[in-house]
Amino acid sequence: MFKHLDTENWNRKEHFAFFNKFDEPFFGIASEIDCTEAYTICKNSSIPFSLYCHYQAATAVNQTEEFRYRIRNDEIVIFDTIHITTTIGRDDNTFSFSFIPYAPSLNEFIELAKAEIIRIKNSSGLGANENTGRLDVIHFSTVPWISFTAVTHPQNFKYKDSIPKITFGKYYHRNDRRVLPVSINAHHGLMDAFHVSRYLQLFEQLMNGG
Repeated sequence: MFKHLDTENWNRKEHFAFFNKFDEPFFGIASEIDCTEAYTICKNSSIPFSLYCHYQAATAVNQTEEFRYRIRNDEIVIFDTIHITTTIGRDDNTFSFSFIPYAPSLNEFIELAKAEIIRIKNSSGLGANENTGRLDVIHFSTVPWISFTAVTHPQNFKYKDSIPKITFGKYYHRNDRRVLPVSINAHHGLMDAFHVSRYLQLFEQLMNGG
């Protein structure tokens, strides 16, 4: 379900009109969050760290209104709930897109995610379908081999995209802390760096049990 944004009384009305005309309206920010407590939570509870990251990132998305904005038929809508489509790797070093419904319960989400991982491990191809092409998703990906400092994504300029992309890198040690690289690419007509910074603060807080 979704509702329409009242763009006539929106304080970013002119910002949207300006950036929405761009061939490439997306901007990208590569940052990092402290995940020390999150790692300990996962280790003590036998929770897969990657799934914990996806769950908390999606929870932060659903608690941050701007990350639920999408452009639909040239209008801005606000979805009630945002789900997950993420890349899942296979043993042959290929990957597939996936769809995992968002569940408020961590345990329920993990069960849904594990079922989708098993399905993809026993499949082939890219896995694009109606669910991975939905508007009410976030495009996640994980780069577990690299602690990156920047990320770019392929763009099809024939397709007007408005879905944010969130990428996790390989966590690394800084002194006695664990740090997780996080990249966010988003439509500049729908949000600014301020909204990304607020999202990252919430994501870090949720990751560490806050």
